[in-house]
Amino acid sequence: MRHVVLGWNKEYETSVILHYFYYNFEHYMKTFIQVNDLGDLKLAVKEALEIKKNRFAYKKLGEDKTLLMVFFNSSLRTRLSTQKAAMNLGMNTIVLDINQGAWRLETEKGVIMDGDKSEHLLEAIPVMGCYCDIIGVRSFARLENKEEDYSEYILQQFIQYSGRPVFSMEGATTHPLQAFADLITIEEFRDKPRPKVVMSWAPHPKALPQAVPNSFADFMNEADVDFVITHPEGYELDPRFVRGAKIEYNQEKAFEGADFIYAKNWSIFADDHYGQIGCSDKKWTIDAAKMRLTNHAKFMHCLPVRRNVIVTDEVIESPQSIVIPEAANREISCETVLKRMLESIQE
Repeated sequence: MRHVVLGWNKEYETSVILHYFYYNFEHYMKTFIQVNDLGDLKLAVKEALEIKKNRFAYKKLGEDKTLLMVFFNSSLRTRLSTQKAAMNLGMNTIVLDINQGAWRLETEKGVIMDGDKSEHLLEAIPVMGCYCDIIGVRSFARLENKEEDYSEYILQQFIQYSGRPVFSMEGATTHPLQAFADLITIEEFRDKPRPKVVMSWAPHPKALPQAVPNSFADFMNEADVDFVITHPEGYELDPRFVRGAKIEYNQEKAFEGADFIYAKNWSIFADDHYGQIGCSDKKWTIDAAKMRLTNHAKFMHCLPVRRNVIVTDEVIESPQSIVIPEAANREISCETVLKRMLESIQE
């Protein structure tokens, strides 16, 4: 920890103490699951944009430090961007694919392990912690048991038993690295102080978790934007993430005057139909006609995207599409989080 030398001047002494605790509140990061973990959001975005100007400026910070990336589910952008971010900071990286490179793990407590699972997370997690300094975990919702998914029981076990700072590379209910990258992207492309940002549900052939829309709502509600969510009736998200956002069930009305359109599918959150598909209406696909209702809005999506299901070719290939810069900022959002965690380790 930093040592504070206090002088006789009481006003100076008070200011030093306040600065000390303010600094540590903003930079002391042991977990990253939700927007509040970043502290002051404007400062976090400012820091990310500074890092983007020189992503190797803090290479000494991660020297002789190791990042362990644990994947319970497949990945493309998350794996590549997280590994690149760690390398920018001078870290060593270990990638563990639970489905291919390890014993099959039991995740439930109190079970009799006489089946095909050879090791329990309760032993595996502290062992993993022995080999690294920071852990990133990717574990999706099963969409079978709402209470289980929303407890984030796998991620929480890593936080409880690893003894290391832990961040989510997408959990059952949130994807904070994606939402942070989304906000950075909006900050780069905004042309007004308070843009209108619309998150629109769109159809998909599979039932998908609510993690990405949950986190996008979580971040947008704390950002300086006019945030609107549009979806068919029955697709309401968890109120903890929606909070004060405006809900509009008429997609075309929601698009009017929008500066950013964020498309995403999600399955039903409500208890009686949790994880199910309740609507496959192709009228919700984002097409050029709907984009013409906007204020020349930028089109965003977390990727991968089902073309001509979520969005038409015409829209995603248009100059309005910023999905590639958005994906590139995944490196920056992760590097900002890792930098803060490394600073916490060295405190």
